[in-house]
Amino acid sequence: MAQSFLITGGAGFIGLTFTKLMLKETDARITVFDKLTYASHPKEMEKLKGNSRFRFIKGDISSQADIDRAFDESYDAVIHFAAESHVDRSISQAEPFITTNVMGTYRLAEAVLHGKAKKLIHISTDEVYGDLEADDPAFTETTPLSPNNPYSASKASSDILVQSYVKTHQLPAIITRCSNNYGPYQHREKMIPTIIRHAAKGQPVPLYGDGLQIRDWLFAEDHCRAIKLILEKGTNGEVYNIGGGNERTNKELASAILKHLGCDQELFAHVEDRKGHDRRYAINASKLKNELGWRQEVTFEEGIKRTVRWYTDNGQ
Repeated sequence: MAQSFLITGGAGFIGLTFTKLMLKETDARITVFDKLTYASHPKEMEKLKGNSRFRFIKGDISSQADIDRAFDESYDAVIHFAAESHVDRSISQAEPFITTNVMGTYRLAEAVLHGKAKKLIHISTDEVYGDLEADDPAFTETTPLSPNNPYSASKASSDILVQSYVKTHQLPAIITRCSNNYGPYQHREKMIPTIIRHAAKGQPVPLYGDGLQIRDWLFAEDHCRAIKLILEKGTNGEVYNIGGGNERTNKELASAILKHLGCDQELFAHVEDRKGHDRRYAINASKLKNELGWRQEVTFEEGIKRTVRWYTDNGQ
């Protein structure tokens, strides 16, 4: 019998990419459970409903009633993408992040604990580690958690909660922590879509502060292939970092996009820096590569090219 998976947040950027990958590369039955917030893609959900192995349930992971509706069957795994994820929004209003990211994760852990699924794959972020100085080594799975904004604090809290269930209840769960993702379907408020949108209109690209903050960029499809591999071969109770190995300053990233669009390389507008802005993130993904054999398939240059093309083709 084909496996059955519940994907929370499967109508969002990375969740949708993963859902499509699983429908394409496996014969599994897929249930997407999503609140359909502003960052979701309801039209994509409608398109997928033509697939007999797909179904969609609208609901909030922080609502017990909605959780009960979603767990109308026992799943082979829950792959938990659902989260509030925009740092600026968390700074101005933290409560939705705490409700969704912490309480929602608690309800899913309880469902798995009570036999509603065989395992939980909890998707987290490198932001839980805090930030790095220029010469510091990249984050490993044993780097202490030190979040610096309400978003990353809520994700670190959910990570610790899952780890406590693993230790106390032997919950079959795995945590993944990824670097910054990019690719099609990301919401327009995020950095790369914002750069593309402004540049395509000939408008100055906004950069926080001096624009020299460093991020490690990972193409979403490569991230999702890593999660699929971890789902299939990962060890319960473990944490796996998923990194792009593509450290770029924000200014370098913007310049690469401007180049693809044939725009002036100095089309920048420096704006007031974000409160508590982390200076550098970098992920060491050696554990994932050495133990499970993961390799990236899309170079940074190819990924940026495909991303720019998608946003310009889709009027984003």
